[in-house]
Order: sequence, then C-alpha cells, then structure tokens
Amino acid sequence: MVVLMALLVCDDRLFAQPQSAENIGLLESIGDWVREGFDETLRSALEQIDEKQGISLLDSLLQQMQKTDVLDLARFKTGASALVPLLEQYEETLPYAVWLKTRLDYLDIAEELRRALRPVPPRRGMSAPAPVPMIQLQRSVWARQLEQRPLPPRAQSLVPVLKPIFMAEKVPPQFVWLAEVESSFDPRAKSPSGAAGLFQLMKPTAKSFGLSTWLPDERLNSEKSARAAARYLRYLHERFGDWRLALAAYNAGESRVGELLKKSRSRTYEAIAPKLPSETQMYVPKVEAVLRKRERVALSDLKAPVIGKSDGRTGL
Repeated sequence: MVVLMALLVCDDRLFAQPQSAENIGLLESIGDWVREGFDETLRSALEQIDEKQGISLLDSLLQQMQKTDVLDLARFKTGASALVPLLEQYEETLPYAVWLKTRLDYLDIAEELRRALRPVPPRRGMSAPAPVPMIQLQRSVWARQLEQRPLPPRAQSLVPVLKPIFMAEKVPPQFVWLAEVESSFDPRAKSPSGAAGLFQLMKPTAKSFGLSTWLPDERLNSEKSARAAARYLRYLHERFGDWRLALAAYNAGESRVGELLKKSRSRTYEAIAPKLPSETQMYVPKVEAVLRKRERVALSDLKAPVIGKSDGRTGL
C-alpha cells in the first residue's frame, strides 16, 4: 500500500534499520504501549486494519510530543501526512484523523524552526549574529503560518453561538478560537489519549465540570463543551494568574505546570517553556497567533476573568 510505504520514511531510526533483536524488541514494546495506553476505539480499529507501521508512527509521535525537543517533531511530517488519509477511510478512525490533521502544522512549524536555526556562517570580519530566542522565533513563524489561512468550515456558524457562552462565564469571548487550535471546529475530533470534542476535554476534566462522558458523551455537544472549557480556563487563570500559563496548563496539565513553576522558582511562562512538552511549546504560541489572526488582539491584552463565589469546578 502506498500509504504504508510513505509511513516507513517517518522515523528512519525505527524502520530504516535491519530488524535486529533490539528493533524487534522496540516494536514489541510499542505494541505493549498501544495495548495499555491508546484509546480503546482507536486501538481496536488500528488492529482491525492491521497497520503496524501506523500504530508505531502514532505512538512515536505522541511520545515525541511529550518530550521537550520541538525541532525533533519535524521528522514525523511525511509519515503523519500519509497517515491522515488512511485514518479518514474508516468510520472508527475518522475522529483521530481530524485530531491528527489539526496538528500537522506543528510538524510544519518544527521544520521551519529547524531551518531558521541553522547556523549562519559570519561574514568576513564580522561576528556571528545572535540567535533569536526560541519563544520569539516561534511567535513570528506561527504568525506567518496563519497569515493566509482561511476560516475552518464550521467556524462561521459556531463562533456566534459559542462566544456568548464564554462571556456568560466571565471569560474573554475571544477564547472561542481555542476550538480552531484544538479541533478546527470539528466536534468529531478525538485524540489517541482520549480527549474529545471541539475543545479536546479529557474525561476527568469534563466530569469535574459536570459533563457526562458516557451515553451520551457531552464533550461532543458544542455548547456544553464550550461552557466546560470556559470554566476550566477561568479556573486555571485563577490558579496561575496568567493566560499563557493557563493555556500551558490546559494543554499539558495543571500539575505539570505547577511543578515546573515550583522548580524554577518563577511565575512566568517564559521561565518554564523550554521544559514543557513540545506539543505545549507549540500550542501556546499557536493560540496567540490565532487570536491575532481572527480577533486582532494580543493575549496580553485580554482581561482576567471575573471570579465569583460560584466559580470553580461545579456542575453545568
């Protein structure tokens, strides 16, 4: 299958080598991880279509997104792009195709960052130019990436409906565009780790804000998931006092962000960004770029939410 052949180039360290005992053991360990860690629906669907390379690619990508090396994401671009149409062929795996397709630009950005950070030999008699800080470089690259991007297909109908929900929850309504970053406004999106819906809520988070996650899964309800996402953002901002930190916690988990802040003895996103998962390092500047593109507003210009006695993790 052509798609499978394309997948083989995604990670030369895994597939381009002879199948030694070490490599066979690695594939077996990936299989063990898939059986234990992947969402049950995705695991069953992938096993049904017997795509070992696809499973291995997805596993490797997920693991890399939890590491701190942003540039290393670039090596997954070819394989991930080839995997999307394969996942789109089957009803069971279509939600994961939506999730993966929304994150392909992380891989594009990683490749562009890698090119931008290549050492430039100094001109004769001149010193080498100072490197641009990674955070600053990411912001400029994301701005260029999104400059000509059209609206996601469902955004025009959903944004007017969902903005009032964020306003009612005393959260800046511009954060409705979080749905573009998380799912391209497609409520079918589901991650291999189990996050679902427009705002990619994990089950424990959804339940803590009063959503049912089983028959029906209310994370797939656009308005209910928007309300839960707004309340979660408000809670995170109340805890960390900063929108960048709140977004990092939304993506990476509040415990991880809290621990990094404690270890760094700091209260800023910039202080902990290099130690965050590469996915989160991509996520925060992408949200910033989307807000500038769609609303002409900087993240730093958004007001803090109004906190009342009833705020926090309450039912919907």
